[in-house]
Amino acid sequence: MADKIRWGILATGWIAELFVTDLHLTGHSVTAVGSRTAASAERFAKAFNIPTAHASYEALAADPNVDIIYIATPHPQHVAAAKLALNAGKHILVEKPFTINATEAIEITTLARAKGLLVLEAMWTRFLPHMHRIREIIAAGTIGEVRSITADHSQKLSDDPKHRLNDLALGGGALLDLGIYPISFTWDILGKPDSMHASATFRATGADAQVATIFHYASGAIATTLSSSDSAGPNRACVVGSKGRIEIDRVWYEPTSFRVYASDNSLIETFDQSRIGRGMQYQAEEAEALIAAGKIASVLLPPEQTVQIMQTLDTLRAQIGLKYPSEA
Repeated sequence: MADKIRWGILATGWIAELFVTDLHLTGHSVTAVGSRTAASAERFAKAFNIPTAHASYEALAADPNVDIIYIATPHPQHVAAAKLALNAGKHILVEKPFTINATEAIEITTLARAKGLLVLEAMWTRFLPHMHRIREIIAAGTIGEVRSITADHSQKLSDDPKHRLNDLALGGGALLDLGIYPISFTWDILGKPDSMHASATFRATGADAQVATIFHYASGAIATTLSSSDSAGPNRACVVGSKGRIEIDRVWYEPTSFRVYASDNSLIETFDQSRIGRGMQYQAEEAEALIAAGKIASVLLPPEQTVQIMQTLDTLRAQIGLKYPSEA
């Protein structure tokens, strides 16, 4: 393996552009890109100064100059792309939502374990500096026992019924695309809920436009999330404990600031962080460190938790009556 971990990019959409931009800004090595057409691969390679453009995903997976593949297709295509990369001996970083459902997530993580290869969900928020500090503050007992979490991810996105987010055949809907952020956040802080409830409103296409969730935990804690694709919200989050609280500024799931208050509202700590790009390089750093250490799972986001989060999403979808055509 080369001194630097060498990235291959599978698919050439908007999220891949953001990821590669952050990789280049922070000195990572991107050696190849693969698309379903030569024209798309060559365009992307030229735009981002990538040495090799492959006209198929299969060619990218077979490239000996690639160590890890970032899978950036729409999520209904994740399972096929992940299997392709793993069977070619490549580590994988898979965009979120990880898959359409838990069954597919289990297929990927089981294959990765059998191959001895790293699989990491690209929930980039989990690896940001302010999230590291928040976990430290909670572990230190600064805000006491966590009593509640509130978080929203609400955006005013396209109303076009043909847009990917509104198309059930493409896995559209607010829950999987947007709700994954606050739901993963609650898992990060409180772990698996004891019970959950969801309520939703829908677009004419059948895709969910708004989803609210309530999670209850054995400790007595409650977490609430709201996600929407048809209206822009504050996009803030708060963790409330028995001795204080952490208020995360907008946009809470991107590199941002937060403040820690005691129960009497006195300020305990203010956290600010400098920002380079969008902040997607931190998940790449995690993946590269794990590969260098010969590890195939992250402690911060292990494959087992990725599967459990997908199981949570499955349960919530069942409650709101959301089923995708591929599951029929």
